[in-house]
Amino acid sequence: MNIKNDVLKIYTDGASRGNPGPASYGFVFRFDDDGEVLKEKGFLGKTTNNRAEYNAVIHALEKAEDFTDNIVEVYSDSKLLVNQVSGRWRVKNQELRKLFNHVKDAEEAFEKVSYTHVRRSNKFVSKADKLCNNVLDQEGF
Repeated sequence: MNIKNDVLKIYTDGASRGNPGPASYGFVFRFDDDGEVLKEKGFLGKTTNNRAEYNAVIHALEKAEDFTDNIVEVYSDSKLLVNQVSGRWRVKNQELRKLFNHVKDAEEAFEKVSYTHVRRSNKFVSKADKLCNNVLDQEGF
């Protein structure tokens, strides 16, 4: 399914129980104001919350290539992630720098990628958060 003319909206979240601790990611895809197109989640093993947030975006962008090569809007409740990938804040941490580079490489598949910080209470970020917690619950954490 490749929809070229619509904007793909991606709502992401990463979670870590402990910091570092067992971690997961989740994301929700939407086209414009239509319903959800895809929900996905995954277990990351032991890592930090910030790394989990980055992994959520990486996995989402990689999956987004199946849907579009046009405009992607990413929404996250992580100020750190949004400000770093938008170029407003420097990435000082070496591990986050590797993930940042991975995000930038993944962006090349699209005409345009933008990042917006939203509150955790955002309806779709909240759904991504629930996906993360479901994974951690299923893994026994």
